[in-house]
Amino acid sequence: MKKSIDICVKSPQYVTITNLSFTQVDSWFGHCKQDLKMDLIYPEDPGRKYPCIVWICGGAWLEMDKSAHLAYLAGLARSGFVVASVEYRTSNEAKFPKQLEDVKSAIRYLRAHADRFCIDPEHFGVMGESAGGYLAAMTALATDPGYDVGDHLSLSSAVQAAVCWYPPSDFCTMPRSAADSPESLLLGKNATDHVSEAAAICPVSFVTKDAPPMMILHGQNDHTVPFDQGERLHDKMEELGCDVTLIALKNADHADIRFFQDEIWQMIADFFKDKLKQP
Repeated sequence: MKKSIDICVKSPQYVTITNLSFTQVDSWFGHCKQDLKMDLIYPEDPGRKYPCIVWICGGAWLEMDKSAHLAYLAGLARSGFVVASVEYRTSNEAKFPKQLEDVKSAIRYLRAHADRFCIDPEHFGVMGESAGGYLAAMTALATDPGYDVGDHLSLSSAVQAAVCWYPPSDFCTMPRSAADSPESLLLGKNATDHVSEAAAICPVSFVTKDAPPMMILHGQNDHTVPFDQGERLHDKMEELGCDVTLIALKNADHADIRFFQDEIWQMIADFFKDKLKQP
């Protein structure tokens, strides 16, 4: 059997680039350099610009895998975005604020190469889970130029919308207090014994009335990052009149399979389409 069909081209071809180096940072006690990399999914569509969403993997700031959720990120990209999943240094490699600096460096790199990857440099979103949710919140809220370190410093690392999955938002109210807790390892000292220093790197401490729109996703049965962490960030933003929504997932634990259902990803896509709306 032979068939001849006429295809009408309605959508661009999407391309995935893995392990794209976006900056070099110090490693091995400052003696060496290491590349930080990203996975990038973008449409080959010359003449059109797409909003860009930066994804940040979780892992208690102790480990991360930027490629772990590429299947889901590809679906998000094909709904009308450029999506980049970025690497950052873990807490055994560097203490805060290096992780935030790495994410902001990735955003500046993407803006510097906006034409190459069909990115609209005026419309960036950020999203992450757990430790990555913390970094997504900090990327959106911490606008001090001191966090911009490295290349492309003439460009902004600002984002126009954020989605934070079960983010640690107030270290001073986390149930863990040991010196080897993830929060203490990120800080570089026991967060319980250094409360003011711990508070100074918490998302709730960076909320202003000018914060970009944010959606917070949190399971009500989270045994790792308690649900009230998402509530605290939401309530602080709402108190200041910010555009914020907390989506509470009934019965969901930390990194629960419920977060990976189509309903959630459609909700995320709709949020970014609304908040990153182009003229």
